[in-house]
Amino acid sequence: MQREHQAILQGKRLAFIGCGVMAEAIASALLRAELVDSHQLTGGEPNARRRQELSTRLGIRIVPDNREAARDADLVVLSIKPQTLETVMRELHGQLAPHQVVLSIIPGATIARLTSGLGHPLVVRSMPNTPAQIGYGMTVWHPAPAVDEAGCAMVQAVLEAMGQAIRVEDEDAIDMATALSGTGPAYVFLVMEALIDAGVHLGFPRAIAEQLVYQTMLGAVLYAKKSRKHPAELRNMVTTPGGTSAAALYELEKGGLRTVIARGVWAAYRRAQELGQGRRVAQPE
Repeated sequence: MQREHQAILQGKRLAFIGCGVMAEAIASALLRAELVDSHQLTGGEPNARRRQELSTRLGIRIVPDNREAARDADLVVLSIKPQTLETVMRELHGQLAPHQVVLSIIPGATIARLTSGLGHPLVVRSMPNTPAQIGYGMTVWHPAPAVDEAGCAMVQAVLEAMGQAIRVEDEDAIDMATALSGTGPAYVFLVMEALIDAGVHLGFPRAIAEQLVYQTMLGAVLYAKKSRKHPAELRNMVTTPGGTSAAALYELEKGGLRTVIARGVWAAYRRAQELGQGRRVAQPE
């Protein structure tokens, strides 16, 4: 797969419009996997300190002007915050060449809004998540109809440098992914925090409680993935009648854990659509 991706990205130039955490994660992943050389990457970043920091760390060219950054790129990555999107689209409107593909990682920004704001039809919308920073990300993406298979292959090669990437045929799945995998790490972190606090309450030093929880979460996920069993089956396997797991699970179910998680995911989905289209989605009872 690495050789295939290297071949796809050979000679391709990538520009990052906005050089924040996710832009650095993508650039670092590409360089670490040796899919591109540093001279193939350019960034557009208004903050002088950030330009110097990233240029020093990754050895890539960072300029203050977004139009200059995007000028010679084959793939233009929009890695800006949602509140600056309108300004950036005005800057780039009419400035993109017919062959350039735009890859957006901006939550809620629809393909219709991007193609209209940029005056450019070759747009791909995606939603990566935080673990992409260490190569264990999950990204869901959807191309506009005008993006050909060569453009899609280029996007897939870039996104898979950060972990797994799934192409979906329905753009609404991007908002669903935002709620599930994009926001998902926050849910996991909250559960981890609650378990650590519970361990401290039991009497463990916090450092030991953290070690126990981190390894338990990691081991459970890896075991579940390797076993290919349904989570319910795995849960039953470790739940002895009348045992400690049964007692704990009874309290979690009685407290409505499943319902609270489902409502949280629906709230994130509704917010993603509000950000992108101004539409409101009814939450199930």
